[in-house]
Amino acid sequence: MPERAPDRLLRMLGMVAYLDAHDDVAVDDLAAQFGVTPDQAIADIDTLWVTGTPGYLPYDLIDFDATAYERGVVTLVEARGLTRPLRLGGREAVALVAALRSMASSLGPALDDERAAALRSALEKVTAAAGDAAAAVDVQLPAAATPQVAAAIGDALARGRRLRIRYVDAGDRTSEREVDPVRLVTDDERRYLLAWCRASQGERLFRVDRVVAAEVLDAPAEEHPLPERAEVFTPDGGEPVTLHLASQGRWIVETTPAEAVRDLPDGSFEVDLRVVQPAWLRHLLLQAAHTVIDVRPAQVAHDAAAFARRALAAYAPLLPPGEGG
Repeated sequence: MPERAPDRLLRMLGMVAYLDAHDDVAVDDLAAQFGVTPDQAIADIDTLWVTGTPGYLPYDLIDFDATAYERGVVTLVEARGLTRPLRLGGREAVALVAALRSMASSLGPALDDERAAALRSALEKVTAAAGDAAAAVDVQLPAAATPQVAAAIGDALARGRRLRIRYVDAGDRTSEREVDPVRLVTDDERRYLLAWCRASQGERLFRVDRVVAAEVLDAPAEEHPLPERAEVFTPDGGEPVTLHLASQGRWIVETTPAEAVRDLPDGSFEVDLRVVQPAWLRHLLLQAAHTVIDVRPAQVAHDAAAFARRALAAYAPLLPPGEGG
């Protein structure tokens, strides 16, 4: 799956902080520290090198030792204030306290010991920094599942028990499965249960709001080897579709789970998607119509075009005489 811009930005900011605390770091060691290839680490440093504060003259930019860099060693010379501790305003601190308290309330015992300790520590520190304003904060996010389902998932994770769930997938198909739960995973909008599905004999991400029933079984959850990217959502099933898009369509990669992205010499790119709901793809193609160069299979483009023509025809009676067509 292609990397999203916010993920790369977070890593590059982390690189600046890491290099500020460590002198003369070999490119290979830097790449290993952040879980990327040496080529990607070099690309990140090259981007940081032309990044800085407004003005963007040479003395406004993040700087590295060019001589060391030629030897494959990264040495930070000027961080342009990126390593300076940030100060939260009153409203920012209260918002952060609210988010952390909501997370603690909704995740509860489902967190493993390490993450639970990190959450408690962060909440204590931000609450202390917010002072009296934090006392008035009592916010909880709406539950992503029914209380029965949330309680069963939390209990199974806390006690290491197998779950039997009834699940409705994106195609509105209902199935019953026995799973060995691993942990809860969240993204910007959804919460997922990462688990080993015994029917599929593989790891799966189940959207918690699509689990309509859950039962904790007496059998202990077994441990299973999981790939590094098991926590990244990818559609289960669906039809493969390839979109050839102009560079202005890059937002699609940033907002849509994609299987592969290929940049082309002319600045355009191809993205491979796996589509479960054709209506979703038609909506996407109409949104990005001005950037679409080609679609494979071709029938997908024909269907989207026919849908657009029907929509325009529905508005024809509202147009003044002689317009439209």
